This record gives sequence, C-alpha cells and structure tokens, in this order.
Amino acid sequence: MTDTLPKLYQTLINDLGEDPSRDGLLDTPERAAKALRFLTAGYSLDLDTVTNGAVFTADTDEMVLVQDIEFYSLCEHHMLPFFGKAHIAYIPQGKVLGLSKFARITDMFARRLQIQEQLTKQIANAVLEVTGAAGVGVVLEAQHLCMMMRGVEKQQSKTTTSVMLGSFRKSQNTRNEFLTLLGRR
Repeated sequence: MTDTLPKLYQTLINDLGEDPSRDGLLDTPERAAKALRFLTAGYSLDLDTVTNGAVFTADTDEMVLVQDIEFYSLCEHHMLPFFGKAHIAYIPQGKVLGLSKFARITDMFARRLQIQEQLTKQIANAVLEVTGAAGVGVVLEAQHLCMMMRGVEKQQSKTTTSVMLGSFRKSQNTRNEFLTLLGRR
C-alpha cells in the first residue's frame, strides 16, 4: 500500500493558496497524514483484538457502570472533531468485562469517521456481544466543532445520545437506576 496522504495534504495546502514549501509548512503534510492515521486507527481494530480475552466469569448480576470515558472522533460530514464523554452500564449474566476494555471499545469506534448516534449504538452492541449481558445502556455527551467553529457557531452546544438494550430498554426501573447513577434523574 502506498501512502498518498502526505501528497494529498501538500495538494490541499497548495489549493488553499498557501505555499507548501514555506518553512512552517515544510513538514506539515507528513505530520497531518500521521495525525489522520492516528485519528482513524479504529479501522484497523476489531472487537476480539481490543477485548483481548478480558471477559471473566463472575457471580454478579448487579449493574456495572463505567462513566466519564473521554473520547475524540471525527464527524463523517465535515471531518471536524467531536469529543466528549461516554457512560456505559451493563447487567452481567455470569461474565464481566475488564474495565479498561470499555475505554478501548469506545476508542475503537470513535477513531473512525463517525456520527455520534452511530457511535453510541456501536459501543452498546459491542458490549452486549462481548459480555452476553442482560442489558446495556450507553449515553454519550459531546461537543461538535462542526457546530462550534463553522455553520451555526454555537459554542455551548452539547449533544447527548443514548442507546438502551435488553433490560435497560424493557425495564423502567433499570433505566432509572442507570440515569440516577449518572445524575440525570
């Protein structure tokens, strides 16, 4: 595979009316290509690799909540960043997932061109798939630079999305417990 990203960035800089050979921009095409590869590294990952066997037998069926997982992504419409926090809860059924894997799952999907709604769903489905949980709830809160620095330019805007699967969807009590733990009720 040939790496055409640096050349594309050089063309982009030129098309913007800048001189890609000026001192401050000389290494920018390579740096920008490296940054984009990092920001989209999720394409080269899969759920098995990310969870790395960190599913353990456990005799618990009470809610587990991992909250305030920071994430950064690029919106697929403008390729501008959106960033925020993920809150993930599940009801185990004999299996628990290593806590760091929630952050790794979040990053795997966030490091792709993405929309927040789909990211929320992908995280919830992945946790359900890996754990076989009775239910999964995911809430994402994010700020989108495509709304903040262009377009409507609303600096304080925040977007919240949620996905509730299994017992989180079926049981109002389970959903309420989750939202209470998050401080949303």
